[in-house]
Amino acid sequence: MTESSTIEDWLHSCIRCGNCKYVFKEYEPSCPSGDFFHFESYFASGRLWIAHGIQKGDLKWDDSLLEPIFACTTCGSCEKQCLSPHREHIVDIIEELRYLAVKEFGPLPAHQKFAEYIESNHNAYGADHHACELVDLYSLPKKASVVYFIGCTSNYREKEIRDATISVLKKAEVDFTIVDEYCCGSPLLRTGQIEPVTDLADHNRSSIQNAGASTVVTSCAGCYRTLSKDYNKRGLDLCIDVIHISQFIRDLVDEGRLKFKDSPDILNITYHDPCHLGRHMDEYEAPREVMNALPVQLTEMEQNRENTWCCGAGGGCKSAYPEWSLETANKRIEHAKVTNSSTLVSTCPFCKRALSDADDDASLEIIDLIELVDRLT
Repeated sequence: MTESSTIEDWLHSCIRCGNCKYVFKEYEPSCPSGDFFHFESYFASGRLWIAHGIQKGDLKWDDSLLEPIFACTTCGSCEKQCLSPHREHIVDIIEELRYLAVKEFGPLPAHQKFAEYIESNHNAYGADHHACELVDLYSLPKKASVVYFIGCTSNYREKEIRDATISVLKKAEVDFTIVDEYCCGSPLLRTGQIEPVTDLADHNRSSIQNAGASTVVTSCAGCYRTLSKDYNKRGLDLCIDVIHISQFIRDLVDEGRLKFKDSPDILNITYHDPCHLGRHMDEYEAPREVMNALPVQLTEMEQNRENTWCCGAGGGCKSAYPEWSLETANKRIEHAKVTNSSTLVSTCPFCKRALSDADDDASLEIIDLIELVDRLT
């Protein structure tokens, strides 16, 4: 990233019309940050105005700017509501602001831990690194046509997602393996800590190439965006196809390689679109196509697809602003309860974790799509 490039290219397109604050034509809040903090600087238009002031020299760096800059999940809803030419670059501008803020002040304390943990243990949680041990644990080959890139959260926190993914791939007789993966770098990119990502990408590219794979499959929406989009944007291309597990499972179903059990009790489910899979990567239909093939009844929340309400976990907010992050997830739980569904399904381990933390009365079963697929195959 070149300093101020994105800001200079797109900053002057914002006329502060306010469309980024609401779901267009419905006038319901679309920005979790602005809706919670109630100040202009916490909406996208306010952050762009901060960037404008910094770039023009009319606004001096001060630590009072840090919360408006970092208290944003970078969910991308503002981009979907915006009607101006810069709409596809709003998150880029916010992330560049974070990069400049980190250069000025250093990372936020909660975000600094990501870098420290990744440097010492190769994952964002500081857990004992064990990716290289999983090949023997799950009796996988050293080389295969598909690499399953697990991701930190699925590997060290929401392990049920990892185990279900491996189970389903084995049921479908997929030629796959696991490599000695390091964190993809998404937590660092979202929090302005860019420099270490090159080394992470180089290691992951080497590990994947050594496995002889032609495809990488990831169960984390954040990893999917980072490996396929962010690496490319920074000249760190893996030179290999990267797809999300929901897309891979859809193809397996279409090929007849996965068969689903008949269920006497139809499960009533609703679906939460992860921001990194939906708004960031424009994949809304693959998970729904899989769910439509399952013996379940899907009832959509009113806020879905590009107008989905964020789970509150992204952009480093769950670690730096836990109370606000939880409040954002609480609102999404309420959306799910309105559907009278028993089960809330998502396709991202971050979303599963955030939404589970918000479901105080445990009235919903909150699972990842791959867990549901494993249960029904």
